[in-house]
Amino acid sequence: MAAAQDAPLQTLFLPFAAGALPWPQGPVFFLRAREGWPLREHAAPGQLACVQSFRPFAQALERGGWDVRDETGLDAADARYPLVLVLPPRQRDEARALLARALERVAPGGVLVACQANNEGARSGESDLQQLAGLGGKLTKNHCRVFWTAPLDGGHDETLRARWAALDAPRPIMDGRFRSRPGVFAWDRIDPASALLVEQLPADLAGRGADLGAGWGYLSAEVLARCPKVTALDLYEAESRALALARHNLAGSHAQLDFRWHDVTAGIDGRYDFIVSNPPFHTPAREDRPDIGQRFIAVAAQALRPGGRLFMVANRHLPYEQILNDSFGQVRVAAERDGFKVIVGTRGGRA
Repeated sequence: MAAAQDAPLQTLFLPFAAGALPWPQGPVFFLRAREGWPLREHAAPGQLACVQSFRPFAQALERGGWDVRDETGLDAADARYPLVLVLPPRQRDEARALLARALERVAPGGVLVACQANNEGARSGESDLQQLAGLGGKLTKNHCRVFWTAPLDGGHDETLRARWAALDAPRPIMDGRFRSRPGVFAWDRIDPASALLVEQLPADLAGRGADLGAGWGYLSAEVLARCPKVTALDLYEAESRALALARHNLAGSHAQLDFRWHDVTAGIDGRYDFIVSNPPFHTPAREDRPDIGQRFIAVAAQALRPGGRLFMVANRHLPYEQILNDSFGQVRVAAERDGFKVIVGTRGGRA
């Protein structure tokens, strides 16, 4: 996401630009960090520790020269910071858990600053922070709300913090068949688009395949359960929280599995006999991006062997026909239901 379009990131730094809060001399911790000019205007090289689980955002931060880490290593860290910044997500349980973990990183006398877009739960986020640790101030701009604690001295509600920190913990779903957690796509249910795609999967899939945008592993699990001749499956997923769940959900598979924290739009390596995909069509910031799905299609076509097949599902209205026809020798709509369409593309050339 370009910084010029990232209103929450810009508004997050408003208290410092307006003089409502001082920028600290010491290190700063930034949860769900995103790259952009507001970051570079305030933070010095080496001062900022960024946490980001979404691969495209993490790579943008890395290219900017920031120290970037994944969320999986946070529990072992014990560092405390005079300033902790947070861009909470839309899903409330996940957002509350993130605020609780952020609060744990604030040093005595430090401040926690968070920002959300108004249509992404800003009022709820402000209310949650006030309930958790008290409110030191707030500002509104760019259709966003930035809010912060007063300097903390340990007077927050520790019982509530511990309870909220566990709100997005992995848990069994689907009668224990899978594990998932709040915040990942379709976390507590089978997405109807994926269910429709599974109904159209042939039982004769064989050899090496890939799942592009694998999420917590539902499509891959169904492929492996229905197709015993599949020998290897590579799972590509940009959200590391989802990929960790997929690793658990597919443990013990008969096939060789490779779990790749990767941005599919950057291209993939490998030659595949088949690919399955329920591609995203918006960013984590809820921005509509049909070009993401179009890029998934082009990447899949490049990665398939001649005669290899793509099985994908999409919202019926999305403009994918042109790129499908340009990329595949044969294209057919296998099924349509409830506003979704399943498309099968076969790459030209000898099988």
